Amino acid sequence: MPEAPVATDLDADLLLVGGGLANGLIARCLRLAHPDLRVLLLEANPALGGNHTWSFHSTDLSAAQRAWIEPLITYRWDAHEVAFPGYRRRLPGGYNAVTSERFDATLRAELGDAVRCGTPVDAVTPTTVRLAGGGVLRARAVIDGRGHPPAAHLALRFQKFLGQELQLAVPHGLTAPVLMDATVDQVDGYRFVYLLPFTADTVLVEDTVYADGATLSRDLLRGHIADYAAAQGWTIVKVLREEEGVLPIALAGDAEALWRGMGGVPRAGLAAALFHPTTGYSLPQAVRLADHLAALPRSAFDDGRTLLAAVRAHALGHWHATGFFRVLNRMLFLAAAPAARRRVMSRFYRLRGPLIARFYAGRSSWLDKARILTGRPPVPLGAALRAVLSPVPSASAVPPPPSPGGPAPTSRVAPLP
Repeated sequence: MPEAPVATDLDADLLLVGGGLANGLIARCLRLAHPDLRVLLLEANPALGGNHTWSFHSTDLSAAQRAWIEPLITYRWDAHEVAFPGYRRRLPGGYNAVTSERFDATLRAELGDAVRCGTPVDAVTPTTVRLAGGGVLRARAVIDGRGHPPAAHLALRFQKFLGQELQLAVPHGLTAPVLMDATVDQVDGYRFVYLLPFTADTVLVEDTVYADGATLSRDLLRGHIADYAAAQGWTIVKVLREEEGVLPIALAGDAEALWRGMGGVPRAGLAAALFHPTTGYSLPQAVRLADHLAALPRSAFDDGRTLLAAVRAHALGHWHATGFFRVLNRMLFLAAAPAARRRVMSRFYRLRGPLIARFYAGRSSWLDKARILTGRPPVPLGAALRAVLSPVPSASAVPPPPSPGGPAPTSRVAPLP
């Protein structure tokens, strides 16, 4: 195989703008697959990964993918639970969490000088990055991993949450994560509490809601967490950490138009709509993109256009493969009143465990889809049909990402799968 041509005026072969989950995994995977590829990972903040906890089911990834992400896993459990009015269910299967602290420490140790934190970026082109502090970096290709998907081409609703890692006075008694405790009062949409028991007396408690709007009422959610802890009989000694998020939930959109608006610069992560449309989970899609890029020949990174085509094809493939989930989202948000959305989720979690696992992995079979849609519907049939077939008005834009350009406009988009 011929060697890549040497260009002495380049700062790197590949510049990754934004040190979040997607670009961090790309950098790590490329170091393993193409150690001679000169990659620079640029992050505006002092640390990689922000302040997040990313979770995934073991069945979301292949055995090979689980092996290479293993050093990043901070916590793991062999089951998880859900709770709804009238029942509580324990589901077997591995569940894992990656903390941003572990993510930052591992990538810094492995990538060394390829990581540049405290490096905000003003603008990107397919081959250059203009730094906010002055100067321009040049490369054969650039991937921008910052921000959320533009609302101009997607109809979005939101999964918004505030989480607190709590130190408790006595052990909490949890033996597995609780992905949804939906026995709580329903406020602002479909509300539930998400629990990750890190140690015997520390637990991450996230108050979460599937809502039509993106506004995050922090004080309200903090109050919800305090009330929930009290209801469990927990005495909070200290709030160790707090995190928050507003995740996009896609109802419909025009993915081709989304990519046409990227100015020739490939995007990664949420900005490329690489997330599960219904759950909002993004780690499995970030792993799959990193895997996809690592499998490319070394020559693919010599030309930004080749890399753009590869990333675009992967992202569009994900979009077209997940149309069913956007149909379900339209039924959840447009056919069910906010107070009735809990019934939809309660019915789903009574289905067979393997079906639920495939749903989270984004690999539902045709039989799975039929099973989800058959039986007594939890929403009125007429409303469900209108939700699936009618144009979808977009909701408020996701809060603008920390990248230049200002907030994305809202629009009206057709209900494309």
